Amino acid sequence: MLSKMFSKDKLPVLILLFLAGVINYLDRSALSIGAPFIKEDLHLSATQMGIIFSSFSVGYAIFNFIGGMASDKYGAKLTLFVAMIVWSLFSGAIALAVGFTSLIVIRVLFGMGEGPLSATISKMVNNWFPADQRASAVGLTNSGTPLGGAISGPIVGFIAITFSWKISFLLIMIIGLVWAVLWWKFVKEKPADSKEKSTVVNINHVSQQRRPLTFYLKQKTVLFTAFAFFSYNYILFFFLTWFPSYLVDARHMDVKDMSVITMIPWIVGFIGLASGGFVSDLVFKKFTNKGVLFSRKVVLVTCLFISAVCIGCAGLVTTTVSAVTLVALSVFFLYLTGAIYWAIVQDVVEQSSVGSVGGFMHFLANTAGIIGPALTGYLVDQSGSFTSAFLLAGGLAIFASLSVIRFVRPIKYASPNKESVKITV
Repeated sequence: MLSKMFSKDKLPVLILLFLAGVINYLDRSALSIGAPFIKEDLHLSATQMGIIFSSFSVGYAIFNFIGGMASDKYGAKLTLFVAMIVWSLFSGAIALAVGFTSLIVIRVLFGMGEGPLSATISKMVNNWFPADQRASAVGLTNSGTPLGGAISGPIVGFIAITFSWKISFLLIMIIGLVWAVLWWKFVKEKPADSKEKSTVVNINHVSQQRRPLTFYLKQKTVLFTAFAFFSYNYILFFFLTWFPSYLVDARHMDVKDMSVITMIPWIVGFIGLASGGFVSDLVFKKFTNKGVLFSRKVVLVTCLFISAVCIGCAGLVTTTVSAVTLVALSVFFLYLTGAIYWAIVQDVVEQSSVGSVGGFMHFLANTAGIIGPALTGYLVDQSGSFTSAFLLAGGLAIFASLSVIRFVRPIKYASPNKESVKITV
């Protein structure tokens, strides 16, 4: 399977999607690393900083959906090309911010640019890989995101200390623009032949009759997968936006040490996300008779539940080492589920709607990025500690993991004679 997955024609797709993920989280997490400097320079409170963190997700969540629809209509290659240029420019524009309002506007526009990434990755994987490789391919390509988060600490922290936090944002803007040129030059929308496409249909057992988007938006499988993804993103955005400030404010680290410590959860998260898809595909092969959806749920429920327990306990421990260890474990198990949400959509949705349905799911999931960071800032201001924020993140994910067991089921499609047919996937 690996030799076919890393074939000469697919390798540029995998590499550049992986690098897109690296750049995406390098850009996105740069603000949280620079937050102590920005907060001081622009005289911002924790509540204001939380609102700024959340403002990113306003544009991001909306364009998760719009970007998914665009990838179905205009192609994933063009959609991601435009998205990379837009988000890189507005990442650099952070250096021009002069206060609270300007930061909010820039972050909303930056979020709009980053919004289409995951849906376009899902669409490109659906175009290029058969069903028994998709979770692996999604996990591998998306594993660039925690790696980007890992390197942002040293890069942004070092540049901010040595020169200025503004220069770091200009540097990562240039990196994104270079990627866009390489993407347009070396990647095609679909493979030249259609042999693999027919393999996808045969393994998936999903009807290829085109249905309206509203059909999928009413399916419990889609809605509760989105809810689980919401809890995933709630923990992720809590970590992504507030963990550096937690280390500085609650654990009294200096920025230099914080920049290094933040690498640890990101690195183990990279391992989790890169391996999560392979784990799911292996479970699928081992329990083929139970259907592909069973393998997805086993990994999703187990790992999301463990992640929830770890992040909740991190808010209760008293030492920095134990807190960082628990957060790292939480991120590792969280990222083991990272490819599964997209794999479920690809398993149960017809190919022509994968981008739109995946984008809608991602939109719902990323409302967590609007609610979570702002709510965390409010809780910190009101309570004077991060404990309640940790417990809330963990409790939400426990509830979501249990709901997946009950509500994520094979979708029922209508047969040509209008009778309801349950497709076991």
